[in-house]
Amino acid sequence: MSHKRMPKRKAAIAAGGVAALGAAAILLPQANASQDGASDDAAAPRTLKAADASDLASQLAGLLGDAFAGSYYDADSRQLVVNVIPGDNNNVIVQAKKAGAKIREVDNSLSELDAGAQTLKSEATIPGTAWAVDPRTNKILVTADSTVTGAKWDRLESTVQSLGSGMATIKKSQGTFKTFLSGGDAIFAGGARCSAGFNVTAGDGTPAFLTAGHCGVAAAEWSDAQGGAPIATVDAATATFPGAGDFALVKYDDPATEAPSEVNVGGGQTVQISQAADAEVGLQVFRMGSTTGLSDGQVLGLDATVNYPEGTVTGLIQTDVCAEPGDSGGSLFTQDGLAIGLTSGGSGDCTVGGETFFQPVTTALEAVGATLGAGDAAGGDAGAGEDAGVGEEAGVGEEAGVGEEAGAGEEAGAGEEAGVGEEAGAGEEAGAGAGEEAGAGEDGGAGEEAGAGEDAGAGGADDSGLTETH
Repeated sequence: MSHKRMPKRKAAIAAGGVAALGAAAILLPQANASQDGASDDAAAPRTLKAADASDLASQLAGLLGDAFAGSYYDADSRQLVVNVIPGDNNNVIVQAKKAGAKIREVDNSLSELDAGAQTLKSEATIPGTAWAVDPRTNKILVTADSTVTGAKWDRLESTVQSLGSGMATIKKSQGTFKTFLSGGDAIFAGGARCSAGFNVTAGDGTPAFLTAGHCGVAAAEWSDAQGGAPIATVDAATATFPGAGDFALVKYDDPATEAPSEVNVGGGQTVQISQAADAEVGLQVFRMGSTTGLSDGQVLGLDATVNYPEGTVTGLIQTDVCAEPGDSGGSLFTQDGLAIGLTSGGSGDCTVGGETFFQPVTTALEAVGATLGAGDAAGGDAGAGEDAGVGEEAGVGEEAGVGEEAGAGEEAGAGEEAGVGEEAGAGEEAGAGAGEEAGAGEDGGAGEEAGAGEDAGAGGADDSGLTETH
């Protein structure tokens, strides 16, 4: 994988990927916007940085109570839009406006939307389907992949119609939902390949990193090179998939490992990661993965439910960012250095696009009892030593996020060995097929051509069409 060799033979995975794509031009230089809005008019919506908008949304959710019906970030105007249910208590809405939010009255409350999602869960949990609340439409966005046809489509459509007019919409995806096990920096375990997400400090003070849970249940020990000796071991108690999330904590075997809090975006550049943050619909985000490098897009929905062939996963972030086999576990982050998510799975690829779902970092950190960055485990304050690849002005200021030296290492990239075949090798023609020991479902996941190279995609699968690509 791409990683930086530290002094005293201390190795670290630079969270994130290898080959930077066109999205790198957006990341550099950093363009953090400060709060410069209507300071003289307390009732006018303020312009906010994404992190400030997320914080304000959390505060207003508590302030508004049952009147709060979701929120989203308008990236063009840099404003937080808050949905409210009209009621008798106008005072809280006035307070929300004074706080700097743009208020919009809507019809569907969060409790009604949640009830609709519960109906979908009980009556339409069909492999190849997903749903999440879209606050921009104040509806549930239901997505069905290409395998949902015939009786399955009729069942899904009738369930959506039963929710009533104006409660949900259905979107058809051209691809098939699958996990992207096969990962920024590549990590390997037998016949599986994934990506490291973000470096963290485990609850016992040792260095570790987060990755996807379906990677954590696929293998216990992971290496930073194809066929190399293991460098990290999964904390088995933390590996979650399927179920309430898709995350795992992987501890470095060498407690002296330096684990900088950064994402390697390729080309000798890194983005310093300052803190974890909750996603907000409308937020512009960037994803790194060892197969496809750097891609960008927007958050489309929160608390998404995805029905993979291995089972249902809840609490995910839905985006329009592309991903392919090999990107699982990779980092989702913002331009100003906020850690947002870990790549789980989705449909499509980086040629035709599609949906990709992510595990929220904040939820994963809380569940595994870890903190973002290296902290004291590596002898640094923000998880980055003086050689961690960030300049003197590192942080989340206007100059933050790019390192002069922290490019991809010798083993970085998704080249000829990007896939992993059924025989646990990764030769030039290896696909992302999954053997039983790589954590795949009954039918073994993707076929021979589903590797992480240019022809990546889902191969043979069961009748659901969803595959886990190891």
